[in-house]
Amino acid sequence: MKLIALDMDGTLLSSKHVIPEENLKAIYDAQDAGHIVMICSGRAKEHITTFLAESGLDCPVASSNGAVVSINNEIISEISMSREVVRNIATQLEQEHAPYKLYTNKGIFTTHNWSEKVKKEFDEAEFKHEKCTPEELIRFTEDIPNAITMTYVNDVEELLQDEEIVVHKFFVLTFDTNKQAHLRETMAHPELMVTSSLWNNVEIMDKNGHKGNGIKAVAKHFNIPIEDTIAMGDNYNDVGMLDVAGFSVVMENGEPDLKAKYDAVTLTNDENGVAHAIYKYVLEK
Repeated sequence: MKLIALDMDGTLLSSKHVIPEENLKAIYDAQDAGHIVMICSGRAKEHITTFLAESGLDCPVASSNGAVVSINNEIISEISMSREVVRNIATQLEQEHAPYKLYTNKGIFTTHNWSEKVKKEFDEAEFKHEKCTPEELIRFTEDIPNAITMTYVNDVEELLQDEEIVVHKFFVLTFDTNKQAHLRETMAHPELMVTSSLWNNVEIMDKNGHKGNGIKAVAKHFNIPIEDTIAMGDNYNDVGMLDVAGFSVVMENGEPDLKAKYDAVTLTNDENGVAHAIYKYVLEK
C-alpha cells in the first residue's frame, strides 16, 4: 500500500481550476489497487471537501497547508496559532497595508474593508506579476457563485472575542512580486511557517502547520511507512511534504528550483501530470 499526497492548485487541478478526467481516473485506479490518495492543499477544509464531493472523490484531506487533517470528515490533527501570535501578525500586516484573510475552525474571516484593500493593493502594485490582470482583481473582490462565504468583522479583536475560534492560517494577498518577497522576509519568524502557494500570496501558519506534518498524520493513521509515501506539488508551500515523502514529484509547471531538487518531474497540470505520475511511479511498478 502506498500513500499518494496531491497538492490541488497547479498540480491536481488544470489551469481552468477543474480536475481533468484523466486525473480522476488515475486516482480511482490507485484507490481500486489498494492505495490511499490524500489531498494536501492550502485551501480551507470546507472548500476542499465540497470540491471533492462535486467530483465524486472520497479522500483524506490536509487543509490550510496541513494545519488541519481530516479523514471521513473527522479531524485527526489540528495545529493553530496562539491569540498573541495572531494579534502580532495582524498588526504587522496592517502596518504593511496588506489585505489578508484568516482561516479558522469556523470558516474564513476578513475585515469589512477587504475589497477596498484589495483594489488599493492592485492599483499601487509597482512590480505587477505578469498574471496580474483586471480579471484577477474581480476574482478577489466580487462574489463568485459556489465560492466559500467569508465572514466580515471590524478587526481581529472582534474575531478573537469568540473563545471557540482558533486560527489555522493567514492568507495574505499581493499583486506585486517585490512586495511578496518583502512580506515573506519581514514576516519570517522561528515560530512561524511563511510560504507561498501561488504568485499572488503569502501564507502564514504555525511552524508545525505544514504539509509535511499533514502527510505524516495520514501515514500514521493508516500505518503506512513514510518511505511508502509519494508527494506531488508545484510550489513552495509543497516543500514540507516533498521533503518528507519517500518519493517526491514536481510538476513541469512547478518552480524551477523545486524541479531541480526532488526525485522526478512529471508533465504539467494541463497535461494530466498527476495521472502520468500515478501510472508511472505507482501502478506500473
